[in-house]
Amino acid sequence: MSNLYNRDSILEVLVFMRLIKKLWLSMKTFTDKRRNASSDGGNSGFKMKQLPFMGVICSVTLYIVYRTTNYQYYETQMETKLHPFDSVEDNELPSGKLKDLPRGIMHTRSDLELRPQWRKSLRSAVKVKTNKNLLAMPVGIKQKEHVDDVVKKFRTENFTIVLFHYDGKVDGWWDLDWCDKAIHIVAHNQTKWWFAKRFLHPDIVSTYDYIFLWDEDLGVEHFNPGRYLEIVKSEGLEISQPALDPNSTEIHHRITIRSRMKKFHRRVYELRGKTRCSNISEGPPCSGFVEGMAPVFSRAAWRCAWHLIQNDLVHGWGMDMKLGYCAQGDRTKNAGVIDREYIVHKGIQTLGGTGELTKKTKKKRGTSSGSSGLDPRAEIRRQSTWELKIFKERWNQAVIQDKDWIDPFPRQQRRRKHKRQSKFVDLYD
Repeated sequence: MSNLYNRDSILEVLVFMRLIKKLWLSMKTFTDKRRNASSDGGNSGFKMKQLPFMGVICSVTLYIVYRTTNYQYYETQMETKLHPFDSVEDNELPSGKLKDLPRGIMHTRSDLELRPQWRKSLRSAVKVKTNKNLLAMPVGIKQKEHVDDVVKKFRTENFTIVLFHYDGKVDGWWDLDWCDKAIHIVAHNQTKWWFAKRFLHPDIVSTYDYIFLWDEDLGVEHFNPGRYLEIVKSEGLEISQPALDPNSTEIHHRITIRSRMKKFHRRVYELRGKTRCSNISEGPPCSGFVEGMAPVFSRAAWRCAWHLIQNDLVHGWGMDMKLGYCAQGDRTKNAGVIDREYIVHKGIQTLGGTGELTKKTKKKRGTSSGSSGLDPRAEIRRQSTWELKIFKERWNQAVIQDKDWIDPFPRQQRRRKHKRQSKFVDLYD
């Protein structure tokens, strides 16, 4: 849209410049003829006739100035929206705390791109290709094969890759051809949300248009990142996720299941079970919802979501029900599930587990768990449940304390007059 606007504005300016040139040449020729054939009285009459022509010239000039100024304003707005930290005003810099530095030397942004320590020619400029999108995943060596499949898909689309190693075993990855091109961060037994809160600050990832924050046990045979983002951009989705293959395990919400007949969907209808989703359901998990397994954020949505992550609640339970508040507007329109590009949840225990299939998956496939003693996964689930309770309490308390905040999505108590009423049940409210 910006390129079209640019081209049209330039064409308009060129047309009016040519028109002025023609009018000026005509005026000059007419003036020369009048000077040679007129007397003093005639010159006076000529000056009177010249006034309307000068008015036309002034009008055209003012219009050109208006169009040029309007175009410059539009370009500035677009640049600020796409790269908010490229146009930081002097008064927005942290000069109050950095009085020892001149303003011109302060850099307010960074990225996660690898840069060479030296170059062949000292005079040549360093050209670092900046990727426009980011994939971040928590990984363990036992899931190396699955992670390799995922990263290869994203590398072909020029993604920046960040791997969070929760088992500390980084050396086992160096035989992969892309390993030295990825960012590796190590912290033992930490979760995806712990890593994201500490290493994906919005100012650091502000150069990326979209941030993929995925789990490691996902199959991508039917997924293409490039085609996925084409759909996301065309539909204006700020928060999204690929749909889950119906044969996946550990499917928690009906809305995440792939619809074979659709390109994408924003809501689901379900009249069975505890959570009922009807045509009057306006909130998660019926609409405006993505799960924490494989979310995709726009730059603006991630800035909001990062602040929603609680620094001490590492499992992120309850966040998915509130991510719609970060959808930069109406969550029922700006959040969605992409059906055409879908993934498979393999249901493999990772952090806190053995790297094997879950009990539910083994039962489904007719295998025995053979485990005994303390179950780390049970302990993690107990901790996650406690964190969910704390998150709910913090949200409710924040809503009460912030008198200036107005909930953009108040629950609407609407009932049909039919005998069979449709109700919406929010699992986390």
